[in-house]
Amino acid sequence: MHLAMQDFVDRELLAGAISVVLKDNRIVDKKTWGYADTESRTEIHDNTIFRIFSNTKIITSVAAMILYEEGHFSLDDPLEKYLPQFQNMRVLKKGADDPSETEDLQVQPTIRQLMSHQAGISYGIFSESPVDALYNEWDILAPHSTLADMVDKLARIPLASQPGTRFQYSISTDVLARLVEIWSGEPLDKFLIGKIFSPLAMTDTGFHVPEPKRARLATNYLPTNPLEPMKPGLGTAPDDILGGFLEPKALCSGGAGLVSTIADYTRFIQMLVGEGSLGDVQILKPETVALMHTNQLPEGVKVQCPADWFMPDTVFGLGLAIKRAPLEGEPAEAIDEFHWGGLAGTHTWISPRAGIAALIFTQRFPSFHHEFSHEFKRQVYKAVC
Repeated sequence: MHLAMQDFVDRELLAGAISVVLKDNRIVDKKTWGYADTESRTEIHDNTIFRIFSNTKIITSVAAMILYEEGHFSLDDPLEKYLPQFQNMRVLKKGADDPSETEDLQVQPTIRQLMSHQAGISYGIFSESPVDALYNEWDILAPHSTLADMVDKLARIPLASQPGTRFQYSISTDVLARLVEIWSGEPLDKFLIGKIFSPLAMTDTGFHVPEPKRARLATNYLPTNPLEPMKPGLGTAPDDILGGFLEPKALCSGGAGLVSTIADYTRFIQMLVGEGSLGDVQILKPETVALMHTNQLPEGVKVQCPADWFMPDTVFGLGLAIKRAPLEGEPAEAIDEFHWGGLAGTHTWISPRAGIAALIFTQRFPSFHHEFSHEFKRQVYKAVC
């Protein structure tokens, strides 16, 4: 396991990485490779801060399920119940190339569909649908606007497909973040601090890196050989798209906006492994966590991700992907593993059948989960099972 990861660093495919392996919810292995910054040769530590991008989605989904337990919504409630802007939405016609070619909405998208990326919403950045051009034209995730502004703009764009007909990775979790604000009556960042970060002692997790902590922020690298630091200001770097991570901003992206450390995120994963509890702290009930990693997609619908993401035989729960068959080199215990990751190389997964969970964090945009994280996962299963 350790030699395989060192090889990625030696070949300059990664600047550095850190991993944690849990067995029966106890840390049984922890390892670092390479550097957080190659030029200064800054070592990686438990408290190195990473841009976790879409690992944010699991946290926002947990936040929503806290409010679900409190009775603020039902999973089959239509979005328009809480977001009246979503009344009378139009839908892109199947097979259309022009986003102006639309049809009537057949059924209202629900909270369940929102949380499992089947509400007909797209992302904009992956060019999966003709409507993506409108996401970019409207600057849907503009860092200077709020989640409320984002929803107002999104409601003016046609859905990419009829709700419930396909899985499409999307900004649905950012819409969910706005719902968290509506249901709780608090800004997203304040709700997360009060209900998740403070109870779990996740002291380095948030939507920006305060000045005293900035020396701990890992450098994000381009996938060149040799690696090059990603320079902000070009307009296409993720730090640019989301407004950077060094200063507070109006948009608290519930889909991709958090920074964290592997120490903090390990406690979050231990809470999920512990069926909603970590020590004396209970965030969710066991049955709620079980619901989150239960398939919510209709029969015949499976996860299809953009670009070269490699997730065959995968379905989706409430904020979590669920594996239905092991990948090559993995044991049968990998079935029912639930997981998600971030586009700059943070990946986390839990295997109930094997009683193990693991995290691996690096900073390389875009990452290549099908190479380094899948190899890491195969090695963990081999070593622990």
